[in-house]
Amino acid sequence: MTGPTTSAGVARVRLTFPAKPEYITLGRLALTGLAGLRPLSEETLGDLKLALTEACTNCVRHAYAEQPGTVEITYELRADRLTVEVADDGLGFDYSNGGGIDDELVEGGLGLAIIRALADEFELGEREGRPGSRLRFVKLLQDS
Repeated sequence: MTGPTTSAGVARVRLTFPAKPEYITLGRLALTGLAGLRPLSEETLGDLKLALTEACTNCVRHAYAEQPGTVEITYELRADRLTVEVADDGLGFDYSNGGGIDDELVEGGLGLAIIRALADEFELGEREGRPGSRLRFVKLLQDS
């Protein structure tokens, strides 16, 4: 884990862990710690933890086809927003149908739909210059 680094009112933390379910809690703990820098309502923090858990679970379940791999989370906290990016170096999505969102819903998974509903901004795409997927979501923060 690196960070938090701060510059001009921005705190950044990067966390990399093995793509195994038992490590997802580390991402939630890091988020909770970062949220201590900018008090958030319990509801907002709960929404962020749920979105993060869904994003990490997608990486753990789908990215590596039971091969070893890693999940990388980058948190960026600004005065007005928290940006979370979850990435892997795995197989990636089929982007020709919107990143598999419709397939995910048909198969019973609601993870991406939940993240979209909880976030103010949502992006899903390939990693730039690397294999794998990148999911980025932003939560706008209100004054507490």
